[in-house]
Amino acid sequence: MRKYNVTGIGNALVDIEFKVTDSFFKDNGVEKGLMTLVDEERQNHLMQVIHHAEAKKQAGGSAANSVVAVSQFGGKSFYCFRVANDELGHFYLQDLIDSGVDIALTSTQLQAGVTGKCLVMVTEDSERTMNTFLGITQNFSSQDVQDEAIKDSSYLFIEGYLVTSPNGKEAMLHAKKVAEAAGTKVALTFSDPAMVKYFKANFDDVIGPSVDLLFANEEEAMLYTGKSTLAEAREEMKKAAKHFVITMGKNGAMIYDGDTFVDIEPYPTQAIDSNGAGDMFAGAFLYGITNGHSYASSGKLASMASSRIVSQFGPRLKWHEAKEILERLHA
Repeated sequence: MRKYNVTGIGNALVDIEFKVTDSFFKDNGVEKGLMTLVDEERQNHLMQVIHHAEAKKQAGGSAANSVVAVSQFGGKSFYCFRVANDELGHFYLQDLIDSGVDIALTSTQLQAGVTGKCLVMVTEDSERTMNTFLGITQNFSSQDVQDEAIKDSSYLFIEGYLVTSPNGKEAMLHAKKVAEAAGTKVALTFSDPAMVKYFKANFDDVIGPSVDLLFANEEEAMLYTGKSTLAEAREEMKKAAKHFVITMGKNGAMIYDGDTFVDIEPYPTQAIDSNGAGDMFAGAFLYGITNGHSYASSGKLASMASSRIVSQFGPRLKWHEAKEILERLHA
């Protein structure tokens, strides 16, 4: 019996979320709907022209949101990351601990630098646009990967955003090698269409012959496979992953369980913020398949959880909400 359901690796970012209007993007030269890497000066400028009173702050990053979700549903998760010895770095550590996620770093081990921040801008149509300053997390490397945690996990979960740097890619490859040697299954998320568009070759290197589980949305699946239809893309995806999930927003999701395709129905909701929906789907799904649920049941749990996430401001459930969703699933 392994200690952890999931060990995740990824960029550690303090998410700072604001509501904005579409005119804000035009006025400030921001490309809507994408994750864009920016320098600290640019990020600070944008934060100065946004009304700070509406900000919500919490430990984030794609994989971090997912391992928190695993914990909230009652699973056991571990996270490998890098933050700096500054106010946000200490905040990040405590927020993960409070969320029930095991970590190796302590406050006395933090290095000098600036903790990464993700400015999340949410518009009335519920779409999220991110401007990210990576800070010290851009130096995340294999030295930050906790091999023993991976060996003691059912799944390693790799965040796609790491492909943007040579040391991040090297950490992905190292973690995957450790997992495969230990019999730990490997899950990967593409994270964002821009990652697939500009770093496909890096993903090819990380995926290698195959991964056990791959998470993608419709756009990412078609970009990665080079196909123009979802039907063609899902067939091509079989070459990259033994199992995979393609999320389709308001149309639910599609799961390949290694044998057949399983359609996951959407749950009606009033969307106000799509930030974290994919992360929640991945976390809930990983919780399900590592706790005795079938792929179909895990997909249903993930669909229920992500529909709840988009109906609120922010990428996390409250603890009681996670419990309510599990009870609803079992009922």
